[in-house]
Amino acid sequence: MAIKIIMLVLFFGVMIAVGIICRKKTTDVNGFVLGGRSVGPWLTAFAYGTSYFSAVIFIGYAGQFGWKYGIASTWIGLGNALIGSLMPWFILGRRTRVMSQHLDSATMPEFFGKRYDSNALKIAASFIVFIFLIPYTASLYNGLSRLFNMAFDIPYEICIIAMAVLTGIYVIAGGYMATAINDFIQGIIMLFGIVAVIIAVLNSHGGLFESLKELSQVASTSADGPVGEGTGIFNSFLGPDPLNLLGVVILTSLGTWGLPQMVQKFYAIKSEKQIKKGAIVSTAFAIVVAGGSYFLGGFARISGLTADSVKSLGYDAVIPEMLSSLPEILLGLVVILVLSASMSTLSSLVIASSSTLTIDFIKGNIVKKMDDKKQVLFIRILIVIFILISAVIALVQYKSNITFIAQLMGVSWGALAGAFLAPFMYGLYWKKVTKPAVWCSFIFGAGVMLLNMFLRQYFPAFLQSPINCGAFVMIAGLIIVPVVSLFTKKPDAAKVEAIFSCYDKTAVVKKSQDLGDETEEVTLKNE
Repeated sequence: MAIKIIMLVLFFGVMIAVGIICRKKTTDVNGFVLGGRSVGPWLTAFAYGTSYFSAVIFIGYAGQFGWKYGIASTWIGLGNALIGSLMPWFILGRRTRVMSQHLDSATMPEFFGKRYDSNALKIAASFIVFIFLIPYTASLYNGLSRLFNMAFDIPYEICIIAMAVLTGIYVIAGGYMATAINDFIQGIIMLFGIVAVIIAVLNSHGGLFESLKELSQVASTSADGPVGEGTGIFNSFLGPDPLNLLGVVILTSLGTWGLPQMVQKFYAIKSEKQIKKGAIVSTAFAIVVAGGSYFLGGFARISGLTADSVKSLGYDAVIPEMLSSLPEILLGLVVILVLSASMSTLSSLVIASSSTLTIDFIKGNIVKKMDDKKQVLFIRILIVIFILISAVIALVQYKSNITFIAQLMGVSWGALAGAFLAPFMYGLYWKKVTKPAVWCSFIFGAGVMLLNMFLRQYFPAFLQSPINCGAFVMIAGLIIVPVVSLFTKKPDAAKVEAIFSCYDKTAVVKKSQDLGDETEEVTLKNE
């Protein structure tokens, strides 16, 4: 116990120290929200990955989908790595960095406002972010309770308060740069933690091949889905339900393309040349963390839990049960792993929410004139408020067993990405996107997911699942935006050309020769 407590104290001490050290870089909005647009590829890649994979993934999704789909749930992690990490870096990363700097936009709603020349779009986008990100932050505390009780016998209320206070301290003090550095440290912990846990769990069943053999003998029942009864389905290539598995892959992978807290990472990277390196690091991180989490969850059926116990305890009990037999020191590492995953995502979400509300809603609408210092002050105040709200919601949910917030967390990915993905991506590449098309995407994405939450029973059977519905609205948005754009009034050609001129600028750079130390000046087109 003493060693585990020392591990926790060291972890929290390092997080706070980084926040204090990075305080110098938070004197203006650019420094506080984007780290001065000077964050290197490793820090950006880890910030992207740790914001992507929270405790919700490790405890909730890995347990839920591992139980449902068996070892085939590993496809979700691989989809997260290739579709959710590698592709957005190459497709969105460079153009986002160039155009966001050209438009002087620090948030996604501000990008929409300037790209489509509409203050109303900016306000609408900030409202959507506020509605769907705040409850999402509350869900990050889920899954910590059982682990902390198991490892430290500490009440869940204390876990929530400690996590909220400590995250708030380093984010308020050091802003985005402190978050990025801490994300890197937390990411290293996650990498080693996932590998150590997988090895320990599999060894407890005799190794990988013995675990797969044991899993192959687990029989599915008619209660598990349309596959009916039988053995061997949970260690098969595509699992018992490939169609719904595909829906999970699309939602959790394609969703990152339209999430403000994810896309904002591309705003802050130091230079365009760092994109390729960042893409490789981010993808490797996702393969280990996401792939490892879902791979571990795939062995849930041999954890000792029964279908009845999972039904009564919930899917959040699956992973803790798998870890309950680990050595004490390794269990302490798991707790720090889950804390790292939760705190890194929480810090990213509160910066995205507070900066969006300050820059895109309060500034110019409620407070007409705001200099940099006042904006940073408002952002810091809102960070405190948002963390406090999330902690209160998490406590209320825990005390009253309300599942509404947990459901809203699942809906939030679909609503945010369904509303933002298409107009953001097309806005980077296509000059003919119109304001009505963006409005249609906003209304359809957020509206359908809200209806799904309140009137789910009236949806077609396949779309009653928030995951499948979220995947549907994302793909639908990619069709709606170009179709509506073709039949609505074209944007002002001169303004659009001025925006896209950022891709046509030339820059003089030095290029080292293959042989010798000479350098030559080369003019490159910014394409």
